[in-house]
Parts: sequence; structure tokens; C-alpha cells
Amino acid sequence: MSAHRNDALIARHLQYLTVQKHLADRTVAMYDDAFARLQSLCDKEQVTLADVRPHHVRGWIARLHAQGLGPRSLAITLAAWRGLWRWMGKEGLCVINPADGIKAPKAPKPLPKALAVDQAVALAEQAPPPSSGRSARDEAEAPWLHARDHAMIELLYSSGLRSAELLGLDVQASNQAAGWIDLQAGEAHVLGKGSKRRIVPVGKAALTALQAWLAMRDQLTPPKDEALFISRLGSRLTPMQLRNRLKQIGQQAGLSTHVHPHMLRHSFASHLLQSSGDLRAVQELLGHAHITTTQVYTKLDFQHLAKVYDAAHPRAKPKGK
Repeated sequence: MSAHRNDALIARHLQYLTVQKHLADRTVAMYDDAFARLQSLCDKEQVTLADVRPHHVRGWIARLHAQGLGPRSLAITLAAWRGLWRWMGKEGLCVINPADGIKAPKAPKPLPKALAVDQAVALAEQAPPPSSGRSARDEAEAPWLHARDHAMIELLYSSGLRSAELLGLDVQASNQAAGWIDLQAGEAHVLGKGSKRRIVPVGKAALTALQAWLAMRDQLTPPKDEALFISRLGSRLTPMQLRNRLKQIGQQAGLSTHVHPHMLRHSFASHLLQSSGDLRAVQELLGHAHITTTQVYTKLDFQHLAKVYDAAHPRAKPKGK
């Protein structure tokens, strides 16, 4: 009896979601899976949907988690169940929403991926590819393209900039500029998240690369604006163009990992923390509003130390290995 009643209610609710709420087919399919789980759990407990109470829901979520359902799937499941009982309440079919206030387990946050020091150096020092197989146009572009890309990589790794901060830089300060480079002072003035400005130091290798790039920049197609980094058409480089160039250069450098702009920011923070141990300084250089955001790099630092220990300490490995 209870199984039949649950079937009918769920079918009505799915029709409501499809016809009246106009949910996407994929969303309806995910909710249908969540309701199938709910129906099975209700059958085992021999309760109707109207009789379910919070202790049932908490127990079922714990059971599903123990069976291997991940935090994201559990969150979707709870959202579907919560919506079902909310709809039943409006229809006068239940007196409480037993899923209210119950949360899915939090998904562990993956650690940011950083390059090893030798990988970052290999990326920065990557020379242009051999000329064989390149068109005459590519051959003519190679020197300036390499100079621009080299300056971008050095600056990302030297100063830990976000891609938007890097691409927002102009060749000189102006009232409208989002940011600029002061070559004499060896500083980058950047506009970060929340329109917060900060000044970060620029390393010698990055300054040298920037000077080489600026010497070539003015010889290209007349720039359309004051952007520091421009495309072959003279327009400010886009985030997609930056990502594609870094991916290509990473492959040319023989790196097994996919290189993206934020990876160089992670590498900057991780390597600086490994050398200095000064978390507050890294926080300021990255422009993080809260120290908790920066603390993720202490885990990367420990991960690095653990690898060194495992490789070097005579008691780190089991005997015979």
C-alpha cells in the first residue's frame, strides 16, 4: 500500500517539475534517480512519504554516503527530496519537511596544482620550437611571439598574478589603467578582485624579459590600446589566448601536466612559502582578503616535505624496498 502511494506521489511531482517548473531534462533525470533511492528507502522502512521524519532522512543520507555516494550527488539528492516534501506541503499532503536543515557532507577541496621548481624553470626557459615545418608567417612571428610569451610566463611566476591582473596591465600608468609595470622600481601595480589595488615586486628575470618584449612590441602592428600584452592584430590579449599559449608552451617544454595561468600563481605561492615560511607575506603578495585562503599552500608545502622525506630518509620505506 505504502509503495503504491509513494509511486503515485513521485510520478505527480515529476510531472509538476517537467510541465510547470520547466526543469531541464537532465535535471529531471537526476531528480528521478534521487526519488528512486528515496522510494527504495521508504519501502525498506515501510513508511509513506508523509510519515518520513528528520531522523529517517539523516540516517538515509548517512547510509547512502557509506555506500559510496559522493557529496555532490548527496547534495542533489537532498535538494530533490526537499523539493518533493515542499511541494507535498503546499498540496496539503504532509505536515513537515523532514529534509529541512539537513546538509550533505562537504566535498573535500582539492589542493591547487603547482609545478615543481625545475618544471617552472623549464617552462620559463622554453625556446621557440625548431623552424622545420613552420610556415613563413610563423617564422616571421617567432621572435616577437617568443618574447611576449616569455615575458608573460616570467611575470606570472615572478609575481603570482591572476590572469585577469596580467592581461589588465598597460604599458604605463594612466587614469584609466587597470594596472601597469614600473620597470625602474621593479614593481607591478595591479587591480585585483573587488577592485583592490596592490603593488607586487617583479623579479630580475621577469624585468629582463619585459624589457625585451617592450623593445619588440612597438615594432608590431600599431597597438589598438595601451595593453602591455597584445595579439598579432594589436588588440589586448584575451584569457582564452593566454590559456592556449601556456598549454602549447607546456607541451613544447615536455611537461606531463596541463599548464594554465593559475598554476603559475599556485607555483609562485608554494615555492615562496617553501623558501620563506612567511604565510602573511604570501597572503599580501597574492592579494588574499583572508589568511584562510592562503593556508591551502601550507598543505602543498607539507606535501612537498613529505615527498622529500619519503625519498631521502633511511627509515621512510619498508625494508626490502
